[in-house]
Amino acid sequence: MLLYQPHDGYCYNSDTHFLHHFINTNLKIFKNIKGELLDIGSGSGILGLLVARDNAKLNLNQCELQEKFQELSKINSKNNKIDSKIYKGKYQDISFDKLFDICVSNPPFYHSSVVKSENENIKIARYNDSMPLVDFISKTSKILNQNGKFFFCYDVKQLNDIILTLNEFKFNIESIQFVHPKLGKDATLVLIYARKNSKSLMKILSPLIVFDGEDFTNEVQDIYKVSSTHSIKVEI
Repeated sequence: MLLYQPHDGYCYNSDTHFLHHFINTNLKIFKNIKGELLDIGSGSGILGLLVARDNAKLNLNQCELQEKFQELSKINSKNNKIDSKIYKGKYQDISFDKLFDICVSNPPFYHSSVVKSENENIKIARYNDSMPLVDFISKTSKILNQNGKFFFCYDVKQLNDIILTLNEFKFNIESIQFVHPKLGKDATLVLIYARKNSKSLMKILSPLIVFDGEDFTNEVQDIYKVSSTHSIKVEI
């Protein structure tokens, strides 16, 4: 999959590839995945496009605040021959004209206490000032169908707040996976699959270890092979 990205803005990273793999792992148990898919804060479009590519019966929708990324999402959707409807504006303020069956997101999750980038485009894409956790989860609860699926990644240090907020808005975590930079190192990222109005017990997947020495682990190499993306930096 060929993807154009901004030369001077936020670019997708390994988190998105790991989340895509996590989504595929959890969707495999369902036989007929179809309906409306929403990529929240879609950026250049990679996550939603990958999920839609792998699940042809899903109708892709994307939501993005920044005009630069809205344009790139259009270009990337067209070039990869995947139809998409783009909702423009701040996620919390958009009046969606439908409910969704699956919502996916690599949201801005760095806490306000973290030192921020001076690049405004990067700041909006990475720091949760633009979309606080409670707003992110509460809005998603409103636009998902009754048993809708919600996949996202987040800063693992905020896991307690994530669980409490999901429960507050009628989500139950069905599957969770922790991402560790190396074996023996603390987790830095958490991948979450929550379902609305679910009573299922939580499944904790084996941890994903990113590096073995200086190289990617075999599992991570396989994840990148499945994603099969190539990016080109452009001015826009």
